[in-house]
Amino acid sequence: MRVHVADHPLIAHKLTYLRKRETDSPTFRRLADELVTLLAYEATREVRTEPFDIMTPVSQTCGVKLSTPKPLVVPILRAGLGMLEGMVRLLPTAEVGFLGMLRNEETLEAVTYANRLPDDLSGRQCYVLDPMLATGGTLAMSIQYLVERGADDITAVTLLAAPEGIDALQAELGSLDVPITLVTGAIDERLNEHGYIVPGLGDAGDRLYGVV
Repeated sequence: MRVHVADHPLIAHKLTYLRKRETDSPTFRRLADELVTLLAYEATREVRTEPFDIMTPVSQTCGVKLSTPKPLVVPILRAGLGMLEGMVRLLPTAEVGFLGMLRNEETLEAVTYANRLPDDLSGRQCYVLDPMLATGGTLAMSIQYLVERGADDITAVTLLAAPEGIDALQAELGSLDVPITLVTGAIDERLNEHGYIVPGLGDAGDRLYGVV
């Protein structure tokens, strides 16, 4: 698994205000949306394209367009929904699927409760959106789910990651014969005893939507 930390002053700036306890939900949503668009630029560097002949006002030329089948963007419900608009702003022709996953707060394991994905993902590039890579259980299960359905190139996009989560992903996914990339805004210090990222930014879902 390749890990890419998007080291950019604007990303660091927006992350700082996302972390602030005083940042309200509307501001948090706006900042997360802007941040995801910046991360999406990094995440799509290897998006597949094919030649495309066009006519400019001056002459004919050959450009590129996104290849078929189209990329699939997969937000992990519910917090991943807050990243969707920022991602599809950069990939407006991508298709969107959904995975509903919930972390058991006692075992810290991920459980699937909803699936709105094509049955066959053969040859598809997939972009999985989840704000926080904490224990790694949710992302690992999501990626395995996509690979089982035929996805052959997967990029996970997170706002933050914990070292323990990265280690868990590498251990869980190391045997998969599929290119996997993690693009994140920062790698934080550690997880606390409750499985939250430190210093982190709290519960991303609650801060995005303002409800528990």
